[in-house]
Amino acid sequence: MSHSTWVSILRSQIGGKKKKFLTLFRGPDQTGLQFAHPWVRFTVVKRHELKKKQHEISDVVFFCCLIVASFYEFSPHRGNANQDKQQRPELFKLEWSHRSSLLFLCVLADLLTGAQERCELPPLDGFPHCESKIKWMKEMWRSDACYANYGVDGSTCSFFIYLSEVENWCPRLLWRTKILADEADQRGQAEIRTSFESLYRSMSQREEFRWMMLRIKRMAEPWVSAIRSLAAKQNLAKRRRKKILVHLGLLTKESGFKIAENAFSGGPLGELVQWSDLITTLYLLGHDVRISASLAELKEIMRKVMGNKSSCPTQGDRVVELIYIDIVGLTQFKKTLGPSWVHYQCMLRVLDSFGTEPEFNHAHYAQSKGHKTPWGKWNLNPQQFNTMFPHTPDNSFIGFVVEQHLNASDIRHIDDIKRQNQSLVYGKVDNFWKDKKKYLDIIHGYMEVHGTVHGTSNVHLPSYVKNHGILSGRDLQFLLRETKLFVGLSFPYEGPAPLEAIANGCAFLNPKFNPPKSSKNTDFFKGKPTLRELTSQHPYAEVYIGQPHVWTVDIDNPAEVEGALRSILSQKIEPYLPYEFTCEGMLQRVNAFIEKQDFCHGQVMWPPLSALQVKLAEPGQSCKQVCQEQQLICEPSFFQHLNKDKDLDSADTVVPAYSDSRKHCVLQSDLLLFSCAGAHQSLRRVCPCRDYMKGQVALCKDCL
Repeated sequence: MSHSTWVSILRSQIGGKKKKFLTLFRGPDQTGLQFAHPWVRFTVVKRHELKKKQHEISDVVFFCCLIVASFYEFSPHRGNANQDKQQRPELFKLEWSHRSSLLFLCVLADLLTGAQERCELPPLDGFPHCESKIKWMKEMWRSDACYANYGVDGSTCSFFIYLSEVENWCPRLLWRTKILADEADQRGQAEIRTSFESLYRSMSQREEFRWMMLRIKRMAEPWVSAIRSLAAKQNLAKRRRKKILVHLGLLTKESGFKIAENAFSGGPLGELVQWSDLITTLYLLGHDVRISASLAELKEIMRKVMGNKSSCPTQGDRVVELIYIDIVGLTQFKKTLGPSWVHYQCMLRVLDSFGTEPEFNHAHYAQSKGHKTPWGKWNLNPQQFNTMFPHTPDNSFIGFVVEQHLNASDIRHIDDIKRQNQSLVYGKVDNFWKDKKKYLDIIHGYMEVHGTVHGTSNVHLPSYVKNHGILSGRDLQFLLRETKLFVGLSFPYEGPAPLEAIANGCAFLNPKFNPPKSSKNTDFFKGKPTLRELTSQHPYAEVYIGQPHVWTVDIDNPAEVEGALRSILSQKIEPYLPYEFTCEGMLQRVNAFIEKQDFCHGQVMWPPLSALQVKLAEPGQSCKQVCQEQQLICEPSFFQHLNKDKDLDSADTVVPAYSDSRKHCVLQSDLLLFSCAGAHQSLRRVCPCRDYMKGQVALCKDCL
């Protein structure tokens, strides 16, 4: 039977009843078929009317089919769409551009088979506020008309659908999950990009982006090779293209930082490196990326939702689905959005170099502990904070790429460069060298000492140092290729330079800190939202790379320094760069986060539970420590599975845990306080550890 014949039969079946059914579904005071939210209003608000008119159910089905058939016959993709809209306006009130007619019929079938009536609620594990939110909705759903517009009608089922699909307090109903998944499948697919033209066009108009543009252009070739290589290794098809906002608060005039202005004159570049690489990654993965570096741009992008004083999110297509931002930008974003802020919190991904631990993130808990940091108290899921290095497992490690500055011609001749018996000191500022002469004298006894100190002041440099001044990336790479040892001076902490040196075949002498440095004993860390203890200048190199590339030594112990020097000089050390700091490694990691991390719909199970390895810590030991000792990493996503008996709930960053003295378990009552970092002198932490891919700490072996 042809499509047009089918439509004709449906029309004849509905006959003169069309007006009656239009009234049934839209109500006498409405002008057309308007479903405030996909499928919700139809299946929830009108179910009582349908129950009263069960003898008309078959006609209802025919009428719905007629609407669907009309949609297909007069689709905007066909030539006669506008003409038919004018002739049959009542059939085009429904905004089908964002809905699938097939799904509409599926939901109708659910309605007719009683799925709504059963409304079986799923387990609430991982949704601690769901019960209280449903209770609130029962009493307050009439307080704002927006709830009814989203399909809330006073039934528990309508509350649950709203709280799971519009807001994110409850798990989705099982019979709705398939519908929503199918809806997502209809949206645009992300296709990898291998040309930078459109990104260059959008960035070239802004002076603030000049340094980042230069980095992206220098690295364009390896980036394109990397996305092609990743696409060949893993399936990058069937990914949904997301609307992503990138707001760089550090580049706004209001921040007062002047980072962009100082980027070409020795200013700090770590954040710009990370932002450049993140923007490139999002773009090549095929997402719609909008970049903002001013309050005016931010307001323009978010203008649709800025004035929303309603208790509900703005209806219609979302302005953005994912937001990468920094701490400065976070303050600007919250102020710009006003009350709408709460509807966008779950979309945030905050670039945060040093990390934010749970006890600083939880506003009430931080206040109770007397933490006065200006950077914390955001009440986000701690995994929404994205770090430079994988030093805070409560956060997510997003990283950056170690740049290879050499061109194709350089690479062909790089192996011809002969290693000289020389070292290069990591410290471009004269003051970093203060009080380090005895340590450098020991090194000078074994090899030449070179430096790259900028400026005219060199009072702390020993006379034997050969200073090259500030070098271009290419010249620095050639210098590293003829150098055997890269020498740490204890500061700066956790920079990218040691990774560049190791990637060029140098050994790195990494100063050990005993006692470890933290906000308790080091001014640099005071005010930062972390109690993390650094055991060396570069903990990542110490823990995840190690010998023969990294030698962590007490620089005040001459025998230890000399022992390391003799070992380094007695062997040939090959260049090494961990996969996670390559272009491909970053593409793989960020893609996994975009596809798998979801803070808007409760505790989505990723990494897979098969990766969980439970370890019991000793009193005073954190989960971060006990997992690391087992060559594992603490995985905060798994805490909910170790946290089951509500009678033992306690709100603290050191639970779940076991008390030896009381012989019982203490469990967590507040999800935001699950913490890999917490430790207690009398409690033994019950720790969720996982394995990780070699060279890709952020991902477990079964994560892809």
